[in-house]
Amino acid sequence: METLPLRDIHLPDPISWWPPAIGWWIVSVAAVLLIATAIWLIRRWRQVTVAKLALRELDALQKDSTLGMTEKLRRLSILLRRAGLSAYPREDVAGLTGEGWLEWLDRPLGTPRFSRGVGRALLDAPYRPVGDADMDRLITLCRDWLKALPRTVVPPRKNSAPQQAATEP
Repeated sequence: METLPLRDIHLPDPISWWPPAIGWWIVSVAAVLLIATAIWLIRRWRQVTVAKLALRELDALQKDSTLGMTEKLRRLSILLRRAGLSAYPREDVAGLTGEGWLEWLDRPLGTPRFSRGVGRALLDAPYRPVGDADMDRLITLCRDWLKALPRTVVPPRKNSAPQQAATEP
Protein backbone atom coordinates (compact mmCIF):
# COMPACT_ATOMS: atom_id res chain seq x y z
CA MET A 1 0.00 0.00 0.00
CA GLU A 2 1.26 3.24 -0.97
CA THR A 3 0.95 6.34 1.15
CA LEU A 4 -0.40 9.41 -0.43
CA PRO A 5 1.60 12.57 -0.17
CA LEU A 6 -0.96 14.50 1.91
CA ARG A 7 -0.21 17.52 3.93
CA ASP A 8 -1.22 17.94 7.52
CA ILE A 9 -4.54 19.69 8.33
CA HIS A 10 -4.23 23.46 8.57
CA LEU A 11 -6.51 25.02 11.19
CA PRO A 12 -7.74 28.58 10.69
CA ASP A 13 -6.22 31.36 12.78
CA PRO A 14 -7.93 31.85 16.15
CA ILE A 15 -10.64 34.51 16.21
CA SER A 16 -9.20 37.81 17.31
CA TRP A 17 -10.91 40.00 19.88
CA TRP A 18 -10.11 43.07 17.81
CA PRO A 19 -11.93 44.53 15.94
CA PRO A 20 -15.14 43.66 17.73
CA ALA A 21 -18.26 42.79 15.85
CA ILE A 22 -20.77 45.53 14.96
CA GLY A 23 -23.08 44.46 17.78
CA TRP A 24 -20.44 45.26 20.37
CA TRP A 25 -19.94 48.71 18.83
CA ILE A 26 -23.67 49.37 19.08
CA VAL A 27 -23.76 48.20 22.72
CA SER A 28 -20.76 50.41 23.56
CA VAL A 29 -22.25 53.52 21.98
CA ALA A 30 -25.62 52.86 23.67
CA ALA A 31 -23.91 52.45 27.06
CA VAL A 32 -22.00 55.74 26.66
CA LEU A 33 -25.19 57.57 25.62
CA LEU A 34 -27.11 56.07 28.54
CA ILE A 35 -24.45 57.13 31.04
CA ALA A 36 -24.23 60.65 29.56
CA THR A 37 -28.02 61.03 29.65
CA ALA A 38 -28.16 59.82 33.26
CA ILE A 39 -25.47 62.31 34.30
CA TRP A 40 -27.26 65.15 32.51
CA LEU A 41 -30.61 64.26 34.13
CA ILE A 42 -29.08 64.03 37.61
CA ARG A 43 -27.35 67.39 37.22
CA ARG A 44 -30.54 68.98 35.95
CA TRP A 45 -32.56 67.50 38.81
CA ARG A 46 -30.05 68.72 41.39
CA GLN A 47 -29.79 72.26 39.98
CA VAL A 48 -31.12 74.90 42.27
CA THR A 49 -33.64 77.00 40.41
CA VAL A 50 -35.54 80.11 41.42
CA ALA A 51 -38.79 78.14 41.47
CA LYS A 52 -37.37 75.40 43.72
CA LEU A 53 -36.04 77.91 46.23
CA ALA A 54 -39.27 79.89 46.21
CA LEU A 55 -41.39 76.75 46.64
CA ARG A 56 -39.30 75.75 49.66
CA GLU A 57 -39.84 79.17 51.17
CA LEU A 58 -43.55 78.99 50.38
CA ASP A 59 -43.80 75.64 52.19
CA ALA A 60 -42.04 77.10 55.22
CA LEU A 61 -44.36 80.10 55.17
CA GLN A 62 -47.42 77.88 54.96
CA LYS A 63 -46.28 75.75 57.91
CA ASP A 64 -45.37 78.73 60.12
CA SER A 65 -48.22 79.03 62.60
CA THR A 66 -46.68 81.88 64.57
CA LEU A 67 -47.43 84.49 61.89
CA GLY A 68 -50.71 86.33 61.60
CA MET A 69 -52.71 86.54 58.40
CA THR A 70 -51.49 90.04 57.50
CA GLU A 71 -47.84 89.11 58.04
CA LYS A 72 -48.21 85.95 55.94
CA LEU A 73 -49.76 87.95 53.12
CA ARG A 74 -46.97 90.51 53.34
CA ARG A 75 -44.30 87.81 53.19
CA LEU A 76 -46.12 86.05 50.37
CA SER A 77 -46.14 89.24 48.34
CA ILE A 78 -42.42 89.76 49.00
CA LEU A 79 -41.71 86.16 47.98
CA LEU A 80 -43.55 86.57 44.67
CA ARG A 81 -41.77 89.86 44.01
CA ARG A 82 -38.33 88.32 44.68
CA ALA A 83 -39.08 85.31 42.49
CA GLY A 84 -40.34 87.57 39.71
CA LEU A 85 -37.24 89.76 39.90
CA SER A 86 -35.01 86.69 39.75
CA ALA A 87 -36.79 85.00 36.85
CA TYR A 88 -37.68 87.96 34.63
CA PRO A 89 -35.86 91.12 33.53
CA ARG A 90 -35.71 93.68 36.30
CA GLU A 91 -37.20 96.47 34.19
CA ASP A 92 -40.32 94.34 33.57
CA VAL A 93 -41.01 93.70 37.27
CA ALA A 94 -39.42 96.27 39.56
CA GLY A 95 -41.77 99.19 38.91
CA LEU A 96 -45.05 97.27 39.07
CA THR A 97 -47.51 98.07 41.85
CA GLY A 98 -51.21 97.70 42.51
CA GLU A 99 -53.39 96.44 39.69
CA GLY A 100 -50.45 96.35 37.27
CA TRP A 101 -48.61 93.97 39.60
CA LEU A 102 -51.61 91.63 39.85
CA GLU A 103 -52.14 91.68 36.08
CA TRP A 104 -48.47 90.86 35.57
CA LEU A 105 -48.82 87.92 37.97
CA ASP A 106 -51.76 86.68 35.87
CA ARG A 107 -49.69 86.41 32.67
CA PRO A 108 -47.89 83.09 33.26
CA LEU A 109 -51.12 81.40 34.33
CA GLY A 110 -53.25 82.78 31.51
CA THR A 111 -56.21 83.43 33.81
CA PRO A 112 -57.04 86.45 35.98
CA ARG A 113 -56.72 84.54 39.25
CA PHE A 114 -54.65 87.29 40.85
CA SER A 115 -56.36 90.41 39.54
CA ARG A 116 -59.96 89.14 39.83
CA GLY A 117 -59.65 86.07 42.04
CA VAL A 118 -58.27 85.02 45.38
CA GLY A 119 -54.94 86.69 44.53
CA ARG A 120 -56.49 90.12 45.14
CA ALA A 121 -55.80 89.51 48.80
CA LEU A 122 -52.17 90.46 48.11
CA LEU A 123 -53.33 93.94 47.16
CA ASP A 124 -56.07 94.77 49.60
CA ALA A 125 -55.31 92.52 52.61
CA PRO A 126 -54.23 95.40 54.87
CA TYR A 127 -57.71 96.96 54.42
CA ARG A 128 -59.72 93.80 55.10
CA PRO A 129 -60.79 92.42 58.45
CA VAL A 130 -58.26 90.03 59.97
CA GLY A 131 -58.73 86.44 58.83
CA ASP A 132 -60.77 87.40 55.77
CA ALA A 133 -58.38 85.95 53.14
CA ASP A 134 -58.61 82.31 52.00
CA MET A 135 -54.99 81.46 52.72
CA ASP A 136 -55.08 77.86 51.46
CA ARG A 137 -56.42 78.84 48.03
CA LEU A 138 -54.01 81.79 47.86
CA ILE A 139 -50.99 79.58 48.64
CA THR A 140 -52.17 77.07 46.03
CA LEU A 141 -52.41 79.90 43.51
CA CYS A 142 -48.93 81.13 44.41
CA ARG A 143 -47.58 77.57 44.12
CA ASP A 144 -49.08 77.29 40.62
CA TRP A 145 -47.52 80.63 39.67
CA LEU A 146 -44.10 79.61 40.97
CA LYS A 147 -44.26 76.34 39.04
CA ALA A 148 -45.00 78.34 35.86
CA LEU A 149 -41.80 80.38 36.23
CA PRO A 150 -39.22 79.98 33.48
CA ARG A 151 -36.34 77.71 34.41
CA THR A 152 -33.76 80.08 35.85
CA VAL A 153 -30.76 78.49 37.52
CA VAL A 154 -29.45 80.17 40.64
CA PRO A 155 -25.68 80.61 40.38
CA PRO A 156 -23.78 78.90 43.20
CA ARG A 157 -22.50 81.07 46.00
CA LYS A 158 -18.80 81.51 46.40
CA ASN A 159 -17.62 80.22 49.74
CA SER A 160 -15.43 83.07 50.75
CA ALA A 161 -15.06 84.30 54.28
CA PRO A 162 -16.06 87.92 54.81
CA GLN A 163 -13.09 90.19 54.94
CA GLN A 164 -12.60 91.93 58.22
CA ALA A 165 -11.38 95.45 58.44
CA ALA A 166 -7.78 95.75 59.47
CA THR A 167 -7.32 97.36 62.82
CA GLU A 168 -4.40 99.60 63.52
CA PRO A 169 -2.46 99.05 66.75
